[in-house]
Amino acid sequence: MTDHDTRPVLYSFRRCPYAMRARMALLASGTDVELREVVLRDKPQSMIDASPKATVPVLILPDGSVIDESLEIMVWALAENDPEKWLEPESGTLEDMLALISQNDGPFKHHLDRYKYFNRYEDADPAEHRRDAEKILNRLDGRLAVGKYLFGTRPALADFAIAPFIRQFANTDRDAFDAAPFVHLQRWLDDFLNSRWFADAMVKYDQWHEGDEPVIFKAA
Repeated sequence: MTDHDTRPVLYSFRRCPYAMRARMALLASGTDVELREVVLRDKPQSMIDASPKATVPVLILPDGSVIDESLEIMVWALAENDPEKWLEPESGTLEDMLALISQNDGPFKHHLDRYKYFNRYEDADPAEHRRDAEKILNRLDGRLAVGKYLFGTRPALADFAIAPFIRQFANTDRDAFDAAPFVHLQRWLDDFLNSRWFADAMVKYDQWHEGDEPVIFKAA
């Protein structure tokens, strides 16, 4: 069996926050994968065959099993190897982090989508959804007033799972975000954007096509 056969395959899209957080966890765990960069309007059939819901990220393990939820990819990779202790926060527990992440993936994402992509939703009022999202951001800001990161003085799973969505919110109207009274959250987001994990996860790759030479995605 060659190296190529033993590496997981990751279908990914660079700007998708779900794929972003999966890539960062794979980097942090030192898990090399064959990266297949997807264009969402031109999804490869092999990805759809592996995961009929056809959303990124999709991770195919060497034994053929498929993980197609980004948070599950993060936890799988870090359970294999977690040198940065992302699954062991300085304060609180993994369960506490997963509960906070579910607030992000549920209510916050609901409001974010209707703020950023309001024209996709009938009768969505972007200003109203922005206000509701900011109530959640205000609670995060309060947590970050107490510790540098969401669960203590070093970053852990929750920080990297949530930050890509806060980035997306901030970029929807950067002036408004910068003018908001979230000084701790703004500092935390800047730390994230300047981290090596984000930088390495955001390297650009060409669209993958069947038969292309494998592209290996690995920590620098």
